[in-house]
Amino acid sequence: MASGSNDILYIKGEKNTEVQNLNVTLGDILAMECSNQNVVNKVKALRILKIPEKGQHRFVLSILRIIECIHQEYPSLDIQNEGETDLIVTYEKPEKQNMLLHWMKVIVIAGITFLGAAFSIMSFNNDVSVTKMFGQIYELVMGYPSDGFTILELTYCVGLIMGILVFFNHFGRKRFSVDPTPMEVEMRLYENDIQSTLVEAYSRKEKEIDVGKANTSGNTGS
Repeated sequence: MASGSNDILYIKGEKNTEVQNLNVTLGDILAMECSNQNVVNKVKALRILKIPEKGQHRFVLSILRIIECIHQEYPSLDIQNEGETDLIVTYEKPEKQNMLLHWMKVIVIAGITFLGAAFSIMSFNNDVSVTKMFGQIYELVMGYPSDGFTILELTYCVGLIMGILVFFNHFGRKRFSVDPTPMEVEMRLYENDIQSTLVEAYSRKEKEIDVGKANTSGNTGS
């Protein structure tokens, strides 16, 4: 196939992409833009990977292998990559979601999180002797011993709850600001670390699908 020599195809791929089709096309893993829409439509239909039903369901694709696949069909096409240089493609078998199992998981995770947070707070309070310190402050100000439940304990509990809500930046589905929550930031950092580790591991083991490397599993093709 031939294309206009002035055509420029811009491609952008995310670091990690999940697919639900065993025959992975470039349209499944890339966003594309070109002044010639016919080129975009035909390039999107090119198969870059065939995932076996049994066995490995995660692959690392080099952007050079993708460009090579496109150039096999359009040798004169100018390609500009605006995304990642290594793409992780993971096959997820489409399954009907079990709502009962989903809510059971939510309840279990919420219970573990609640118990873990409560244990951590109680351990901290015991380590720094918060109860003893409040008793000493109350007796110093009021002149007589505390009965164990005073305005200090009450405001401490309220302040602790308010501090947690402000720090995590949301309550239920309601956000207090448009900024991402600390949990979301940590999860993104964790995901980035996992993705970088996967790419490096596949590259070191020479399992990355790249140009100039023999494909031992026979899973790529146009």
